[in-house]
Amino acid sequence: MIQHASKMVIAGAMMFGAVSLSACATKEYVNTQVGVVDAKVAAHDARISGVDATAREALQRADAAGKLAGGKFAYSQVLSDDSLKFPAAKATLTPEAQARLDALAGKLISENRNVYVEIQGHTDATEAKSTAAYRLGEQRAEAVRRYLSQKGVALNRIGTISFGAEAPVAPNTDRAGRQANRRVVLIVLS
Repeated sequence: MIQHASKMVIAGAMMFGAVSLSACATKEYVNTQVGVVDAKVAAHDARISGVDATAREALQRADAAGKLAGGKFAYSQVLSDDSLKFPAAKATLTPEAQARLDALAGKLISENRNVYVEIQGHTDATEAKSTAAYRLGEQRAEAVRRYLSQKGVALNRIGTISFGAEAPVAPNTDRAGRQANRRVVLIVLS
């Protein structure tokens, strides 16, 4: 009987050992799983670093823009249908518009001040077909920027932005109102 009990204890110990060993992970398995987690953490850290760098760059650009915008407003010039005569859906400069821009370029160059010119392109409501209005406003502003650059105004002192049909100066209900809204506004900051 003692021998039989002893065999039972040994068999039980062996069974316990087998069960406990089968539930343990091997060192290689643990290292593989930890390696996968470490790789995911490293990839996540790399993405965070990239986002952080992008955020820092954006903050620097915003600070620079804030310093520039903190400059004093020198004057504003509106080039609307009377002077630029933008036809509907067009961004071409007329001879009258070129003459006005010649005078502005001459003034900017002769004053020789450290100024920044913001050129804002606008459209009327009939031109407001989603992104097409913004594109047309940008094309109008770019036409003025290119012309001023050709006349000697430094490109690093000129910026363009399109408002599309977002900021009308007149109702878009009649032809005269729509013509007034097809405009370019130049804001000169010193």
